[in-house]
Amino acid sequence: MEPEIVRISGKKLVGKRLNMSLADNSTAALWRSFMPERNRIAHRLNAELISMRVYQVPTVLSDPEQRFDKWAAAEVSDFEAIPDGMESFVLPGGLYAVFHYKGLNTDDRIYRYIYGDWLPASDYLLDERPHFEVLGARYRNNDPDSEEDIWIPVKPKSGG
Repeated sequence: MEPEIVRISGKKLVGKRLNMSLADNSTAALWRSFMPERNRIAHRLNAELISMRVYQVPTVLSDPEQRFDKWAAAEVSDFEAIPDGMESFVLPGGLYAVFHYKGLNTDDRIYRYIYGDWLPASDYLLDERPHFEVLGARYRNNDPDSEEDIWIPVKPKSGG
């Protein structure tokens, strides 16, 4: 599976976050809290949802104890009306490897492939920016036919 390499400008996000690790994963609780309130977010650009991880630097993906902020969010045009209990975040722009994934979101084989196979063999290094998934119209939680786009921050190995 080859990704599309995309350069994006920054994105404005509004949502909820929890600090966690893979060993102490609270993703389900975060989304249970966010989903009933997602329609309160004003100035949404689309119906897509963003699942984002903001790692402490340096990012050590092999450490299940590494802490990160996990976000459940939506992209907005501005931060004029942030609902109570939610926060804003500016996702910095940059280069991303975008993998279109179809399958169960609980299956971590795609991430093992991305970080263990594709990235080391590619012309890119992992960049220290947020990692995120775009959950669009074809996303279905815990469904083998679910589809999402996985965005991995990268930079050229050449440094350019």
